[in-house]
Amino acid sequence: MAEKDQEFVEYMVRSIVNHPDDVRAERTIDERGVLITLHVNPEDMGYVIGREGQTARSLRTLLRIVGAKSNARVNLKIYEPEEARQARMAERGPRPGAASDDANRPDFSALDDLKI
Repeated sequence: MAEKDQEFVEYMVRSIVNHPDDVRAERTIDERGVLITLHVNPEDMGYVIGREGQTARSLRTLLRIVGAKSNARVNLKIYEPEEARQARMAERGPRPGAASDDANRPDFSALDDLKI
């Protein structure tokens, strides 16, 4: 039987994604509290995370409130398969300001001759 916190997450996420049948939440309990692991269709990951993580942050806040009603510490983890994460990072490209290889680094060899 699903607990209220798990049902809450599934209900909220199903209402914002394009593939609601793919939404699944797993509930585990350990010494740190309750962990809800959310599985969604990879195409819906952007809807669940939101711009700059705002939707995920809001879901976590609401989930903590639901957990507080039953004196439980509840956290949300959004599961992302490793291959999906790698594909997303490749799509995004290198971070601005981050050198991807030596070809992008400036040549400072002329500075070696300077006497300071």
